[in-house]
Amino acid sequence: MKENVLDLLMYLFENYIYDEPEAEPDRDSLSESLEQAGFSHGEIDRAFGWLDGLAEQRKLADVDPTPAGSVRVFCADELRRIDVDAHGFLIDLENVGVLDPARRELVLDRLMALDADEIGLEDLKWVVLMVLFNQPGQEANYAWMEDLMFDEDGQYRH
Repeated sequence: MKENVLDLLMYLFENYIYDEPEAEPDRDSLSESLEQAGFSHGEIDRAFGWLDGLAEQRKLADVDPTPAGSVRVFCADELRRIDVDAHGFLIDLENVGVLDPARRELVLDRLMALDADEIGLEDLKWVVLMVLFNQPGQEANYAWMEDLMFDEDGQYRH
């Protein structure tokens, strides 16, 4: 049995989305494959809901209501659930231009939509990768993030 929805999303991303982005299996056959892989029906439903939320937010990321020079203050729930390293990395991604304020908010929305009480740095990296993969015009930022995550040497690339 898998641990949580993020594990299922990572499994989906690695086995269905990343390798074959053009092929879109129907939900029923995908659900059946996921159950055979050991995921529960409830986890599968929550993961599909998470992906639906990501798809709904796709259009909203193109509208950035954030004024230039504004500062993002994390709410108490975000501070409680997202660890310090993940917060710092999220801010770094915005500072280097990988995330703009609208996509940062989309990442935060998707992080908070996970059913995890604690969200660490690796969880954040996967969510950022999935969000950027889903956003048109973010190919260069996605490639940068992908290089960072799958760098063989384990070193950050600048």
